[in-house]
Amino acid sequence: MIRYETLLLTVPEITNTESSTLESYFTKAVEATKGKVISYDRWGKYRLAYPVNKNEYGVYYLARFEVPATEKDTVAGAIKAMCTIKYNTIIMRYMTNVLDAKQTLEYQRPTPLDEAPRGVDEFLKENKMEGLLAGKRDARNPRFAQKTQEESDDILMDEQGEE
Repeated sequence: MIRYETLLLTVPEITNTESSTLESYFTKAVEATKGKVISYDRWGKYRLAYPVNKNEYGVYYLARFEVPATEKDTVAGAIKAMCTIKYNTIIMRYMTNVLDAKQTLEYQRPTPLDEAPRGVDEFLKENKMEGLLAGKRDARNPRFAQKTQEESDDILMDEQGEE
């Protein structure tokens, strides 16, 4: 048996019904070649590095499966037909790789956009940009210059018309 993994990139508007239909069709295609689906995981919604089919975001699915060596061409053709013909309006990109039989099937995926809502402060902290909005005090920048108590008193007296 040869292990494979297929990474699917779908449109961001994919519904739960379309997702389950995609999974069942994929499972049927693998099982038709006497193979076995090891896992089928929805990774989640991510921002893409560049637009794909005019979409800035996409939903990723990772499917891992095993097929007999004699059926590898058959399953490759079935997956290609599924991605390019049957579900071409849902699947934007796909990629199938052969996995090393000795390698574990563990992986770490980053947290998707639709699972972990976070604020601006958390984003800045994670990306080491904390000082961006905090407004560092800098004497060269009058907007952020820290005023002494005496300067503040002088400004207040000038506004009131006193010296």
